[in-house]
This record gives sequence, C-alpha cells and structure tokens, in this order.
Amino acid sequence: MTDEYFLLVCDDVPHDVVITDPGVQVLDVARVVRRLTGLSLWRSKVLATRVPATILDGIPEEAAEAAVTALRAAGARAEAREQPEPDFLK
Repeated sequence: MTDEYFLLVCDDVPHDVVITDPGVQVLDVARVVRRLTGLSLWRSKVLATRVPATILDGIPEEAAEAAVTALRAAGARAEAREQPEPDFLK
C-alpha cells in the first residue's frame, strides 16, 4: 500500500498571535492575555513579558485580528502571522 498525502484547500489559513513588545502597561496586557488564553494572571504576565511570545496558535484570521486589536488597545505591540506551509508539501 502506498502512502498518499492530500492537501486540503480551505479559505482560512491558520494564524498565530504574537506579542512583540508588551509596552508600559504590562499588567493591562497580562489581563488581556488572561482573557484570551484562560491562563492565570501570573502565567499571563510571564508570557507577556517573554517576547516575542506566541499567545494563540492556529486560530482563524478573524479571531486573530480581534485578539491583536485587544492587545494593541491594552498598549502592546502584537501581530497576526500566517502559519508556514508544512515541510512535506514543499
């Protein structure tokens, strides 16, 4: 039996939400991270201060943009990045 791989084509490419700078209001950013991820406030603060930090992984583009908007409103620099294509497809 041969191994076959199929590429599923979909309209929505998974995105990652990455904090590149928490800004001056680290606690406000940590609260937003807590709301987005469900982590404790302490773990959210640790995650927000270790930059660049991937906050959310493999989410739809609309949700990623909403998360980036919330993080920017709290004073952080954040961006939504498309996930790279898997190596076996190249």
